Amino acid sequence: MSTTHEPHTNETEVIDRPVVEQRVERIERVREPAPVASAGPVNVTTSAYAPVWTVTRVITLLVTVLEVLLLTRFGMKLLGANAGQPLVAALYGITEPLVRPFQGIWPQTDTPVVFDLPALLAIVFLFLIAALVVALVRAIAGNRTPV
Repeated sequence: MSTTHEPHTNETEVIDRPVVEQRVERIERVREPAPVASAGPVNVTTSAYAPVWTVTRVITLLVTVLEVLLLTRFGMKLLGANAGQPLVAALYGITEPLVRPFQGIWPQTDTPVVFDLPALLAIVFLFLIAALVVALVRAIAGNRTPV
């Protein structure tokens, strides 16, 4: 049985295609800075979001301070700090109203290490409340585009 092989041919086909250029123009809006009457500091937050930003930052700052106080309380209880010491007593007194709603949910055990679960629950609750308030402030302010 004999098979014939055709010689391998090398043919290259050249296709001429027009080159298409795409030109994209980008228009940027540049606002001229307002003239400054005095040589004092310039307020650069002229956006429509400035009041919303300020309110959300204040809320976040207040909640963060309370959470740090609660974490400090948790750490002091965990390490067995002396509640008779004035600084520790003041911290417990400040954070007591925040922790009180969560006390009594689970019974306390008589172990030497006190795990302050109500303080941890108060931290989570404050975080969730702060997130809700910030979301409400942003929703009420609306999605306005800056001018």
